[in-house]
Amino acid sequence: MELFELTAHELKDLLDGKKASAVEIAQSVLARIESVEEKVGSYITVCKDEALKRAKEIQDKIDKGESVSLLGGIPMALKDNMCTEGIKTTCASKMLNNFVPPYNATVTRKLFDADTVLVGKLNMDEFAMGGSTENSYFKKTCNPWNLQRVPGGSSGGSAACVAAGEAVFSLGSDTGGSIRQPASFCGVVGLKPTYGSVSRYGLVAFASSLDQIGPLTKDVTDCALVMNAICGHDPMDSTSINESYPDFTKALINDVKGMKIGIPKEYIYGEGLNSEVKKAVLDAVEVLKKLGAQCEEFSLPITEYAIPAYYIISSAEASSNLARYDGVKYGYRAEKFTDLLDLYKQSRSEGFGTEVKRRIMLGTYALSSGYYDAYYKKALQVRTLIKNGFDEAFSKYDLVLGPTAPSTAYKIGEKVDDPLEMYLGDIFTVSVNIAGLPGLVIPCGFDGNKLPIGLQLIGKPLDESTLIRVGYTFEQNTEYHKLRAKI
Repeated sequence: MELFELTAHELKDLLDGKKASAVEIAQSVLARIESVEEKVGSYITVCKDEALKRAKEIQDKIDKGESVSLLGGIPMALKDNMCTEGIKTTCASKMLNNFVPPYNATVTRKLFDADTVLVGKLNMDEFAMGGSTENSYFKKTCNPWNLQRVPGGSSGGSAACVAAGEAVFSLGSDTGGSIRQPASFCGVVGLKPTYGSVSRYGLVAFASSLDQIGPLTKDVTDCALVMNAICGHDPMDSTSINESYPDFTKALINDVKGMKIGIPKEYIYGEGLNSEVKKAVLDAVEVLKKLGAQCEEFSLPITEYAIPAYYIISSAEASSNLARYDGVKYGYRAEKFTDLLDLYKQSRSEGFGTEVKRRIMLGTYALSSGYYDAYYKKALQVRTLIKNGFDEAFSKYDLVLGPTAPSTAYKIGEKVDDPLEMYLGDIFTVSVNIAGLPGLVIPCGFDGNKLPIGLQLIGKPLDESTLIRVGYTFEQNTEYHKLRAKI
C-alpha cells in the first residue's frame, strides 16, 4: 500500500519504526493531491510549501529523540470554515473570498500542538448550508467512489479528501448532519461530538446552538486519536463544557456483550428509506446481535417534527450570525453603491449565494414581529420534546442505532433545484444536533452501484466512548472500513 492509503495509527507505527519519515508521508499525500485533486475537487487551498516545511520540523524533533504526539507528522486538512492564521478561510463564499484570519481556531491550535501537518483547507457548501457541496462559490466536489455523484455536505470536501487519500484525516463541522452524511456517502468514519465538548472558537458560525466540529477518519481508531487531540474545555467558547474527558483510545474494545441498543421504528419503516440502505442497516444489527448485543425496536414519534424545527432554528440563527457581513469591516464589498444602506444591500446580494440568501430570508421571517411566537418559539418547544424523547430512550438503551441518510450518494445536479427534497435528506441526522447528542457514522455496506452506506450510532451526552466501542467492535468483525475508493 502507498503511504497516503494508510491510517494515522499505521503511519505512526512506521514513524516509530523508522520505516518512513514525516517528510515522506507528507510528500506521498501531496503527490496524491496532485494526481487526483483535479477529478475530486476537495480543496479550496493547498498549503504545499508550508506542509513540507512543517513535516521537516517534526521529523527533526523525532530524529532528536524529542517526544511527539500519537498524531505527530500526520497530514490533515481542515474544512474552510475553521480559522487558520495567515491562511485564507473562505467558508466557500464570495463574501469571504479574501479573508485571512489573524488567529487560529482552538481546534487548529490543538492539532498544531499535536504536531500534525496541515495540508490545506477544504471545500464545503457555502457557510455550511447544504447537503451536497454543490453550493460552493469555488467548485463542486465529487465523490471518490463515483465522480458523477455528490460527496454529501456540507463537509463534502472533508469526507472526499479522506476517502481519496488526499489527507489522512480531516475536520468537518456538523450543524444538522454535515459530518455524518458525507461520511456515509464517502465510506469513511465521521463523528459529531456532544455539543460543547469540542471548542467552536474560531469556527465561522452558521447556527451557534447546533454547530459542532468533529473528525472524519479512515477508521474508528483514528477517530479516537483525533478526538483526544481536539476535545476539552475552552474558556474562549462560552458554550464549552468544563468536564474531564476520557482517553477515547481506552474505548477501543472488541466487545458489545450485554449492550442494549434501541432502533427507532420511524427510522427503519418511515417513508423514503432506500431498500438497500435499510437492508445494510438491518444486516449490521444482526452482526451486533451475534456479538452479544441486545437490539430491539422502539418508537420515537417526535422524529417527523425534527426537520421543520431544525430549519426554523438554524435559519433564525444564521440570519442573526450572518448579519455581520455588511461590506464594511471585512469580506466582500460591492464597488457600486449610492449610500450606506445600498452598500449593505449590494454587498450582501452579490456576496452571498442562493442557498445562503434563502436561509437568511427564512430565518429573518421566523424572527420577525408577529411570527416569532408562531415559528421560532414553537420550534424551541419542539426541540425540548425531541430532547425528552431521546432522554426516555436512553433510560432503556445504551445507544440508539439507525441509518445516516435515506439513500446513498445521488448524482451531481439531481437535487440542486429542489431544496425541499435536499432538506428531507437530513431526517435521520438533525435530531442529534437539536438534542446536542454525539453521533458516530461507520461504513456498513454498499448498494448495487457500489456506493457506500453508513450506519449511524447515537449516544448519550458525553458518552462518545460507548459509540467508539460499538463502532470499533463492528469494524473488527467486518471488512467495510478496509475498502478504499479506486480513482
